[in-house]
Amino acid sequence: MLRTVNRVLVALAGVLLVGLGAAVLIGALDLRRRWYLSLPSAWPFHGPHDVLLPDADRRTWRTESWWWPAVLATLGLLVLLSLWWLLAQLRRRRLREVLVECGAGEAAVVRGAALEDVLSAEAESLDGVERATVTLTGRRTAPSARVSLTLGPRAAPSEALSSLTDGVLASARTSTGLARIPARIRLSALRHRPERVG
Repeated sequence: MLRTVNRVLVALAGVLLVGLGAAVLIGALDLRRRWYLSLPSAWPFHGPHDVLLPDADRRTWRTESWWWPAVLATLGLLVLLSLWWLLAQLRRRRLREVLVECGAGEAAVVRGAALEDVLSAEAESLDGVERATVTLTGRRTAPSARVSLTLGPRAAPSEALSSLTDGVLASARTSTGLARIPARIRLSALRHRPERVG
């Protein structure tokens, strides 16, 4: 859901900024007069000396009793929504528990941190893998994994990747009874001194 909210917010902000920028640019460069553009009558800028909000527009609603409460409520709502969005970006979305099917309609709950530790240990035992970090995200009935592997100097990335997917993750699927565990895998190499060839 957060990814969808991010995309919608970025799209709305982009459309708003492009529209406002085009309106200001057309007015500031006086393109309406220079290029003989026929713009709508409600167009906000007619020439380089126009302002965004004239005095008359700014003072229109000030005398109304509902104006300032409405302005403060709108700004407060925008601040709260912005804070929610910011905290949602910063929050680590780790999975606390995973539901494991035991058969015959029975299920057990496994701590997400415990399963992450087991997967990390199995991944680190693979040939050529120096360090491994696994983070489980998603729902407890449909987890997904973010795997970070640090490979040693003589490791083959393709072999490490196939061992991880066909071995570690396949074993995790079997032991949890899940049909699939989608994984995003990031490979990095351990820094080492270049070897001298004699």
